[in-house]
Amino acid sequence: MGERIKKLKKIRIHREGTNELTISALAIIGIGALIWYGLHINILFWIFMIIFGAAWLMALNFYRCPIRYFNGDTDKLVVAPADGKIVVIEEVEETEYFHDKRLMISIFMSPLNVHANWFPVDGKVKFVHHQNGNYHKAWLPKASEENEHADIMITTPEGQDVLVRQIAGAMARRIVTYAKPEEECYIDEHLGFIKLGSRVDVYLPIGTEIRCRMDQPTTGDQTVIAKLK
Repeated sequence: MGERIKKLKKIRIHREGTNELTISALAIIGIGALIWYGLHINILFWIFMIIFGAAWLMALNFYRCPIRYFNGDTDKLVVAPADGKIVVIEEVEETEYFHDKRLMISIFMSPLNVHANWFPVDGKVKFVHHQNGNYHKAWLPKASEENEHADIMITTPEGQDVLVRQIAGAMARRIVTYAKPEEECYIDEHLGFIKLGSRVDVYLPIGTEIRCRMDQPTTGDQTVIAKLK
């Protein structure tokens, strides 16, 4: 497929949160100024600033987007597509696309995790499909099929198909997918973004070497979770 491409994206705060953080900061400053200079209620001003300032800092933490590059050869490696914790490692019967058994590895993202998603393998995007659905808690088994989700099928340079599923959770109500059909994709590139608590499933061919364990913390684009045969 040629040399791996590294896009030098100088992103510190994810673009999905730029407008929200800016507007909310201006609103907090404006209301705070009104309370301080207009109403002259000092105690109300400090209560307001502490509560909403803390909420704004939590949102800032949620939208952080560290610059990461995988160090080493990516040949046949599968890296974690998200920050979080491994909640599922099992063989499942995938009936929508493959119609056979697949190895599924799932990562749950809490509201405190970075919510940017990375491509787990090098390859070419075969298709992208969005499915509306419910909003069960993301760590529940039924969330994978019943919740709103976006499916991205990637064909590796060796011709193996890997399915990545972005899943909305009980709190997450917006899935953003940057992957486009027929585009080449690489580890280190952003696949998408999911707001608030959510989950990402990766479906791999049977026989893939597992390199992670249950409850293991993951760092998106850094933690190796498997190696394709």
